[in-house]
Amino acid sequence: MLKLKNINTFYGNIQALKGVSMEISEGEIITLIGANGAGKSTTLMSISGVVPPRSGQVYFMDRPIHTMSANQIVSLGISQVPEGRRIFPYLTVLENLDMGAFLRTDKDGIKKDMEDIFDLFPILAERRHQAGGTLSGGEQQMLAISRALMARPKLLLLDEPSLGLAPLVVKQIFEIIRKINTESNTTILLVEQNANLALKVAHRGYVMENGRITLSDSADRLLENEDVKRAYLGL
Repeated sequence: MLKLKNINTFYGNIQALKGVSMEISEGEIITLIGANGAGKSTTLMSISGVVPPRSGQVYFMDRPIHTMSANQIVSLGISQVPEGRRIFPYLTVLENLDMGAFLRTDKDGIKKDMEDIFDLFPILAERRHQAGGTLSGGEQQMLAISRALMARPKLLLLDEPSLGLAPLVVKQIFEIIRKINTESNTTILLVEQNANLALKVAHRGYVMENGRITLSDSADRLLENEDVKRAYLGL
C-alpha cells in the first residue's frame, strides 16, 4: 500500500531523514519506534506532504505522492493525527468532525460515519456540542482520531497517541486503534514512544535512530530483541 524509497528530508540545512525506506501492506498496523528526535514525526509529515522530502520517492497504492500537496494526499486516502492532537479548540466536537469530512460531498455517508464515531467513542456523543478545548486530554485524543477517520482514510498515520495521557486512557486508546484496524480494515502507521504498547498492538515494526531505519522485524521478534529491550523497553 505504501512504499518509501530512500527518503531524505531537511529542515533548512539540517537533515532529519537519511535514506529512509520502508513498506506497509494493506491491513497492517506498523509501528515506528525510536528516541526523541530520531525522525519519527518527520517520517509521517514527509508521507502526508506537510514536510515534503527533498529527495527520494513515496508511493501510495503504486502512485507517486511525494510531489503532491497535503490536501491532495488526504483526498487519496491518507489522514494524519498529529502529535499533540491539534484539534480546533474553539469549535465544538461536531464542528471538528465536520472539518475532518471537509473534502467529502456524500452527506448520507458523512452522517453514517458520524454515528459510527459516536458508537466508537460514546463520550464524544455526550460532548458533541462542547468546545473541543474544554475536553480532557484523553477526550481530545479521541476527537483527533475521530476527525481523521471522518475523511475515510485507507491509511491512518498516528503520531504519539499516548502522549500525556493517564494509563487507563492509554489502554483504551490502544484498544480503539486495534478495533479501527480489524473492523474497518484501516491500515495504520503508528509512531509511539511507548514501544512496549506499540509493539504489542502492531504486526511489524521499524526502529529509527538519528534519521535512519536501523532495524525492522515482526513486532513479536522486536519485543524479544535484546537491543530493543535495553534501548526502548527498559528491560
